[in-house]
This record gives sequence, C-alpha cells and structure tokens, in this order.
Amino acid sequence: MFAWIFHRVSGVFLIVLLGAKVFSGFYLMPKDKKPDWAIYLHRQPTVDLLLLILLTFHAFYGLKTILYDLGFRKERLLFWASTIAAGLVSIFLIGIYLKVT
Repeated sequence: MFAWIFHRVSGVFLIVLLGAKVFSGFYLMPKDKKPDWAIYLHRQPTVDLLLLILLTFHAFYGLKTILYDLGFRKERLLFWASTIAAGLVSIFLIGIYLKVT
C-alpha cells in the first residue's frame, strides 16, 4: 500500500517540480534582467537531488505495479526488490551528480 500511495504522491510532486524547472527556464533565456527566483531555483542542488530521487523511486514503483498487473503476485518481494533497486540506483546517480557539479 505504501508503494501505491508513494507512487501517486511522487507523481504529483514530479509534475510540480519539473513544471517549475521548465517554467523558470523560460525566464533564464538571454535577457538583461533575470528574476532572482528563477536563478535560485536552477542553482539549488537540493531541487535537483529531490527530482532525481523522486524520479528513480517513481520509476521503480511503476515497474513494480506493471509486474504485479502482469501476474507476478509476490507483492512483498516486488516491494522490497524495487525499493532496494531504486535506492541503489539513486545512490549511484547522486554520486554521478555530485562528481559533475
């Protein structure tokens, strides 16, 4: 049940965060004056890391849901496998992000 709720809530947060990043990106186009809030949003590693973690867990819980719908009925195993896999992939991607920035 946790994965189902998290999947729905993370989907809403992803829409909001990605929408804010794209929307604020339009304000960073070549102009004389750039709004401070848009610059602040694009320079925040916290927002980027939150997007990365949410996207990873959302994707893996989505795959869990697909496998369950296809007939794989061991829901507890699917939950723990997708949680561990998403955690490991998130750690790997955070390491890459921190190296690049």
